[in-house]
Amino acid sequence: MQAIDTLTPCPCGNSDGYGRCCGLLHEGAVAATAEQLMRSRYSAYVLKRETYLLDTWHHSTRPAHLKLATQQPAPTWLGLTVKRHESEGDRAIVEFVARLRYGGGKAQRMHEISRFVREDGRWFYVDGEFPEKSGD
Repeated sequence: MQAIDTLTPCPCGNSDGYGRCCGLLHEGAVAATAEQLMRSRYSAYVLKRETYLLDTWHHSTRPAHLKLATQQPAPTWLGLTVKRHESEGDRAIVEFVARLRYGGGKAQRMHEISRFVREDGRWFYVDGEFPEKSGD
């Protein structure tokens, strides 16, 4: 797990700083929206916070482990763009593009439309689909 200065801009792109953004959720605060949870999950991938990722993954689709610490080559996360957030009651979708690089390779884009569900006041990631490559 990587350490991060609380004044450093948050990995999710919020300039308020990690300590005022995803850091609060990583320490136990509850995400108010599915988008906020998705951003905190992106930051958790950047910081290799596997426990947080598993804890915020819905039990019906949660893997046993992610093995982030042993991922080779490890990705370098380059940024996040949220394209859309739609919420209706206790269900939501968040469409985003995450940019990353593996080893010394060229930068790649991961475009996902993620589904979220809220149970007992907490949002959980359920699953995602990867739209066909397009000119996005």
